[in-house]
Amino acid sequence: MKSLLQTFSVPYQYPVHFTHRAFAPENKVLVDTLQAAGHGPHRVLVVVDEGVLDGDTQVLEQIEAYFNLHSDALHLVRSPLVFSGGEAGKNGSQAYKMVQAAIHQFGICRQSFIIAIGGGALLDLVGFAAGTAHRGVRLVRMPTTVLSQNDSGVGVKNSVNAFEKKNFLGTFAPPFAVINDFAFLTSLSHRDWIGGIAEAVKVALLKDPAFFDFIETNADALVAHDEAAMKHLVFRSAELHLRHIGTGGDPFETRSSRPLDFGHWSAHKLEQLTNFELRHGEAVAIGIALDSTYSHLDGLLPTAQWERILNLLSHLGFSLSVPEAVQRLGPAEDPGALLHGLTEFREHLGGELTITLLRGIGQSIEVHHMDEDRVVSSARILQEPRRPAQVPRQRSAHLSAV
Repeated sequence: MKSLLQTFSVPYQYPVHFTHRAFAPENKVLVDTLQAAGHGPHRVLVVVDEGVLDGDTQVLEQIEAYFNLHSDALHLVRSPLVFSGGEAGKNGSQAYKMVQAAIHQFGICRQSFIIAIGGGALLDLVGFAAGTAHRGVRLVRMPTTVLSQNDSGVGVKNSVNAFEKKNFLGTFAPPFAVINDFAFLTSLSHRDWIGGIAEAVKVALLKDPAFFDFIETNADALVAHDEAAMKHLVFRSAELHLRHIGTGGDPFETRSSRPLDFGHWSAHKLEQLTNFELRHGEAVAIGIALDSTYSHLDGLLPTAQWERILNLLSHLGFSLSVPEAVQRLGPAEDPGALLHGLTEFREHLGGELTITLLRGIGQSIEVHHMDEDRVVSSARILQEPRRPAQVPRQRSAHLSAV
């Protein structure tokens, strides 16, 4: 027998910029970012989430004016494509195939750029189209929601839903760059403003107890749409997510452990069971509460810390009581049951089931088995009425500059 073994490594690097009003004439972050790839003019296809237009009806005009101003460096191949955001766009093949068709029609090649402007779902489907066309077209993400700016938009994954499973089709394709424009956040609905905080709570629980303290102390400010508090939250959450991708040792998830998916096995299933009426951040908040409660019942998480977690989520405005969590608990063999989410999570990871639980705020542990009766008990506890949340209310004296 003869064998050949080839080993190589490819370094990846991409910037995540934080700015305000990226398409203002005087703001050169975008043009400078694209020119880092070499002198233009660069061919660019822009895709915009329809929800962005609800917050700013002038966005399309601003984009075209910006490209006209910088026509020596940037060439907009057509007026921006507009697609509906949210999970509905990821549920079928029509949207991403339309993006691929535009890539073909307008001659977008591996030296061109696609700019995706929108929430996490829109970024996912455009990223999937870009990652599979020509084996990878350079993608610039411009996340427009709290959740996409502090988590999904800064990562290396792209996906669409298929076979009634979330993110079944996907790629690991790092973006060329990410541009977080805080101006997009100021026009969000209260529901979307708060929803994205769940991912920040998640990464704080896993990585940084001081960051959890910050969210707890500034809960009132965040609920009141305080911009300084939210800028700090987005920056620190994105920083922690990026640090894990860069230093966690498994950026493309070749192993069966996904610690940053704490609370997500049930979150993904709850989104499906509610026909995606429950948004991702809201489902993650419930998933965090469920797995924190399980950790507590398992003797891992002390009572005081468990109560802090549930109190904070409640104080931020998340409902931790969802009828589907109890009405469709099991049996686990039923694809329409919440407990079946464990099976789907294991299948998505490959290999053995690996779930992250908490031993404390900032301290996690991986387990390879979840007791179904304890999961049921945890879900039922979350249905019980809770006393008003008691969390520190004074605002932190210091907010890191962004």
